[in-house]
Amino acid sequence: MKCWLTDFQGKHSELVLFDWRQLEFYQTKSTFSSVLIQKPDQNLYYWFLQYLGFVSWILSCKSEKMAFLALHMLIGIFIYFSDVKGSSQPQARVFLTFNELQETKTSEYHRISHSPLDYRILLMDEDQDRIYVGSKDHILSLNINNISQDPLSIFWPASANKVEECKMAGKDPTHGCGNFVRVIQSYNRTHLYVCGSGAFSPVCVYVNRGRRSEEQIFKIDSKCESGKGRCSFNPNVNTVSVMINEELFSGMYIDFMGTDAAIFRSLTRRNAVRTDQHNSKWLSEPIFVDAHVIPDGTDPNDAKIYFFFKERLTDNSGSTKQIHSMIARICPNDTGGQRSLVNKWTTFLKARLVCSVMDEDGTETYFDELEDVFLLETDNPRTTLVYGIFTTSSSIFKGSAVCVYHLSDIQTVFNGPFAHKEGPNHQLIPYQGRIPYPRPGTCPGGAFTPNMRTTKEFPDDVVTFIRNHPLMFNPIYPIHKRPLIIRIGADYKYTKIAVDRVNAADGRYHVLFLGTDQGTIQKVVVLPTNFSASGELILEELEVFQSNSPITTMKISSKKQQLYVSSDEGVTQVSLHRCHIYGSACADCCLARDPYCAWDGNSCSRFYPTGKRRSRRQDVRHGNPLTQCRGFNLKAYRNAAEIVQYGVKNNTTFLECTPKSPQASIKWLLQKDNDRRKEVKLNERIIATEQGLLIRSVQDSDRGLYHCIATENSFKQTLAKINFKVLDPEMVAYMTDKWSPWTWASSVRALQFHPKDFVGAFSHSEMQMINQYCKDSRQHGQQRDESQKMRGDYSKLKALINSRKSRNRRNQLPGS
Repeated sequence: MKCWLTDFQGKHSELVLFDWRQLEFYQTKSTFSSVLIQKPDQNLYYWFLQYLGFVSWILSCKSEKMAFLALHMLIGIFIYFSDVKGSSQPQARVFLTFNELQETKTSEYHRISHSPLDYRILLMDEDQDRIYVGSKDHILSLNINNISQDPLSIFWPASANKVEECKMAGKDPTHGCGNFVRVIQSYNRTHLYVCGSGAFSPVCVYVNRGRRSEEQIFKIDSKCESGKGRCSFNPNVNTVSVMINEELFSGMYIDFMGTDAAIFRSLTRRNAVRTDQHNSKWLSEPIFVDAHVIPDGTDPNDAKIYFFFKERLTDNSGSTKQIHSMIARICPNDTGGQRSLVNKWTTFLKARLVCSVMDEDGTETYFDELEDVFLLETDNPRTTLVYGIFTTSSSIFKGSAVCVYHLSDIQTVFNGPFAHKEGPNHQLIPYQGRIPYPRPGTCPGGAFTPNMRTTKEFPDDVVTFIRNHPLMFNPIYPIHKRPLIIRIGADYKYTKIAVDRVNAADGRYHVLFLGTDQGTIQKVVVLPTNFSASGELILEELEVFQSNSPITTMKISSKKQQLYVSSDEGVTQVSLHRCHIYGSACADCCLARDPYCAWDGNSCSRFYPTGKRRSRRQDVRHGNPLTQCRGFNLKAYRNAAEIVQYGVKNNTTFLECTPKSPQASIKWLLQKDNDRRKEVKLNERIIATEQGLLIRSVQDSDRGLYHCIATENSFKQTLAKINFKVLDPEMVAYMTDKWSPWTWASSVRALQFHPKDFVGAFSHSEMQMINQYCKDSRQHGQQRDESQKMRGDYSKLKALINSRKSRNRRNQLPGS
């Protein structure tokens, strides 16, 4: 059994920890009271530790009464923040700091400088096993299997003249006047096409990467050429791009002042094509988010390029602008009009992308700002899912959400009615006139226009219609017309998303990896609940960077089972699973509900759906160990070892019990003298926190055996059994009064006290507790020799105190 006592005693002005018969005391300016102090990386108690200066104030109090009041004030704040912070947002079942993640051996980290260099993962090539990263003045080629092995780098700064001109123009020397790489596209089998901001003078080059990754070739293979129309001047303004048949399609701002936004085609043997310039019906102050090529039917000529962006649109009054998220699409083989829209897109259409919450009265609350997009592709393009990260633009209502869309629903909107406006102050209505043929937005040479080879053959009325009616009337709503995930009032917001489709024993699941502006990744599994809704469970939250640097890009490789993440700080590679961290028991593995993991009879390990081993136990949907873990010593797992804890009457103590999962609920039961266990009644004196049970003003009636029962998914287990014993305050005061322990011990020898005089000071029941404690202490005799010697040396004792401050649990015996 393990015994401990942590109390406050008001005799010394500084915090002193001493060891007497393995009893640990905290001496401060207060009466006896015990408080649990957790390590800084515990979420709920991080705030508490940030204010340990408050404890110093307690220690310096001039009166015992003032210190006592201050201490209880601190305990109240401690409990308040524990309850409020812990209950405000759903928590991950497992949280790993950056260092803990490194210790799992499931991540790699790479950077080329200690200074922030604005890393962006811009291309992943699974055929050559490389990922390509752009940063300030550098192009990186990293090994997809291990990013810290064999990294290749090209130093590509902006010219000195351009940097000087940039500074003279008043641009930020650190975050603007450099060559920030924003475009990396695969040009052919041997070369990449790379563009950077060039200190507000965009430039592009061809980079030779070799035919095979084993060649270790990575060098600039051409002179710099102008990047205007291919990359934004301002590195803080997004540039999105796709490459098709050695033609580059980009969404960016093409001028120095950042006023001319365009979707542009370049690197083409054909004429360059762009959006209609300064036409707010087409683009209105857009911020580009992503671009994807998506097939539309079996004919390759019908494929479309979808651009995702958000823009500021003027409302009907013309006085205010609102942010709307949008999808635009064009045909790659669009060459512009013959007489109208010359060198402009004649197939450009756009539609609003809605992610909102509907109130009972029908009022919609919008998550206006699109932050990121991920396409989860299938064998049938029409069943492709589009995942989007959205945030709110309101300064009052702050939150982020994940919405999911069927590609077929998106295509239905683009095949629906066009929006029409009679005048500047009129509402949008569906266009009721005649729709010209071919339908505006149709690609030439496709299934519907086989006899039209180019858009220059389109009739004039088709081109005129597109110029005046690029917007679709119907918005695009998510599946079930509501978000899949909502976070409101959180201290973070989502910035990036990647999704994996995982086959488990009880079905197929979508696992979301959500990057935040705090530099963490949340791993979330989507759980089916009924025909009209889905649930979500946060499996893990990982600190993938040492600082709280926002996630800027993410790429996922289902083939390699790896996630690649970037921020200003560097690039991190993280395995999609680390099953061993869930625990060494079948119940732990089952309760984790991770579709990547299953119990194999010996440990929690990677689940392979093709395996034929019957001992594989997994239950993602329900997470019920009672049905999955029979025969794996489940009864023994559900029992906990008994420990003894001492408290002092009329003072405060803390019974620690920390569940392995925030999803578990805790119940405390008290058993007295082999009587039936009864639930502990909570009140102002006995308070349940997320880390244990706080008992203020301990009474004799609080004695007994406390059982901490955790319940998760109907599975109950005993996390702690604490035999709580109450000590008389006079006994403890006699042991610690007037002198420090080393002075007290020497004084006993000097005054020649007889042991019987000391024993006679305590009652028979108190002596029984002390005798039992001493009996247990002798079992640790050899382990305590070194610490016993320290009592005679104050400097060594202070070193011991400092070393114990970092311990997570204060209820363990020293050396145990």
